[in-house]
Amino acid sequence: MPKLLDTIKNPADLKKLTPAELERLAAELRQEIITTVTANGGHLASNLGVVELTIAIHRIFNSPKDKIIWDVGHQSYPHKLLTGRNKQFKTLRQYGGISGFTSREESKHDPFGAGHASTSISAALGMATARDLAKDKYNVVAVIGDGAITAGMAYEALNHAGHLDKPLIVILNDNGMSISPTVGAIARTMNKVRLDRRVQTAERRSKKIITSLPFGKSAWYWGREVVERIKSFFMPTPIWEALGFTYVGPVDGHNIQQIESVLKQVKEQSHKPTLVHVITTKGKGLSEAEENAVYFHGVSAKNSGKSKAPTYSEIFAQTMIILARKEPKLVVITPAMPEGNCLNEMAIKYPNRVFDVGICEQHAVTFAAGLATQGYLPVVAIYSTFLQRAFDQIIHDVCLQNLPVVFAIDRGGIVGDDGKTHQGTFDISYLTLIPNMIVASPKDENELQHLLYTATKAKRPMAVRYPRSHGLGVEMDTVLHEIPIGKGEILRDGKDVAILTLGSSVAPSLEAADILAKEGIKATVVNARFAKPLDKKLITNLAGRIKNFVTVEENVLSGGFGSGVNKLIQEFSKKGVVINNIAIPDEFVEHGAQSILRAKYGIDAKGIARQVRKFLKTKN
Repeated sequence: MPKLLDTIKNPADLKKLTPAELERLAAELRQEIITTVTANGGHLASNLGVVELTIAIHRIFNSPKDKIIWDVGHQSYPHKLLTGRNKQFKTLRQYGGISGFTSREESKHDPFGAGHASTSISAALGMATARDLAKDKYNVVAVIGDGAITAGMAYEALNHAGHLDKPLIVILNDNGMSISPTVGAIARTMNKVRLDRRVQTAERRSKKIITSLPFGKSAWYWGREVVERIKSFFMPTPIWEALGFTYVGPVDGHNIQQIESVLKQVKEQSHKPTLVHVITTKGKGLSEAEENAVYFHGVSAKNSGKSKAPTYSEIFAQTMIILARKEPKLVVITPAMPEGNCLNEMAIKYPNRVFDVGICEQHAVTFAAGLATQGYLPVVAIYSTFLQRAFDQIIHDVCLQNLPVVFAIDRGGIVGDDGKTHQGTFDISYLTLIPNMIVASPKDENELQHLLYTATKAKRPMAVRYPRSHGLGVEMDTVLHEIPIGKGEILRDGKDVAILTLGSSVAPSLEAADILAKEGIKATVVNARFAKPLDKKLITNLAGRIKNFVTVEENVLSGGFGSGVNKLIQEFSKKGVVINNIAIPDEFVEHGAQSILRAKYGIDAKGIARQVRKFLKTKN
């Protein structure tokens, strides 16, 4: 039997389908998502949970004229399949293929690109305002998850939307999850609505009351406002109306006809901000994903392989347990990423010392600052890409007051398949420009544990940046020791060129030195360890005997480690020293396997050797 999905060239084709065909299409969408994500990796549970919702949205609204904004964008796979990207879908998250998130460059049906949470309502309100200023007519719909709506930015947008009172539809996809279970008072409030038995009977009682009235059956279908008021007698009133929104729901997010009925009424009757509360099951249709939505949130590619060495994230978490045992005032803070940061074991051992604050990166940093003022030792465990969101808090609340907050920055450098929004290629640049901040990056997993220990002893702000990968499999020391702040080490000595590097670029730089040695080029390789402060003595001494310098880093060129070395050499007036900086150019890094992207930018071993060779040849 031909696939229905193959007949859907654009969302308008959905409007022709019967209810039975819609159910069949939903099953086909789920199978296509499972097959592709199993092969390529990606976000599985979140996409399985929004299949019916996506179908209903595209049947009621007219994309791309109507603007449909998917918060985060990681749940947009069904949307992609229904908006002309079915044939490309097998290239999902592959180099040169389609993105795992929404992208304006990819399709006119993606009006706003995303990869971080809680941006949709702000963007939607901007589009609605632009529509009204231009005296145009179209609908603006923001689809946001219950995890993303816990973030402060979402409430800033809700507050402003309620004030402007413009026609705007916010669909709250409520499945009780972000990546980890949603935390916080707002989540508890929604749980009451989601799980309260009165919700299950409110619709039935409301219908009974209304349909018993004259013309009651018509009133049931058209008098939604009356329905909602009667339902409010039987269930808790959510907070959304206090923010200026008309609240509709909860609605069964897996019943296409029910969702369509509600969205049609909202579309036709709403002349003010409206929030539609939809209840879905994350991982719907795949029993394993429904039972363990956290594990199936992000799935690795089938052929990604396994390493016997632990990941850097695992080493971080193990080190935190060791340090917590010795330091009673050490606490760890994570913004909705306890699993990603491997903190489950520590949370079990020290339940009162691991804080999941939800998708609230700014709050996480200032919360840590508050703890630090009272003599506690806070460690903020966060991905590089998400720490960008708290830049002002790092400056204003931590570094300005010189508070001893440790930033354990996971996913530093090229992350890979998640693409532009998730690459951690800016952290060295934006952290090294802040006074009082120490910035370090380990060459391997053993050095990671020592740098983390050093950070807890620094008595000032310190960031330790490490990659998304398994360790190198080096032997782990059983006793932790401090590494002198700002001190690098020479790993290999040679007279022709000095390669200065740090973090995940150390291993390929050593390999590049081996390649060059076979060609008669003798290279000194320096593990700088610290991007700030730099080891002035080591670097200036090297500049006294070697005139060819190459810096290597997995960070953007502008303002990075190499820029710091350039400034240092200039400051000490080391005449005759020529420097070549190898780094990410001034661009956003696309999605693709880490190995492909490192080769593209010449920061793998072969690329480093090639660029050193070219540099020496050009100089000579």
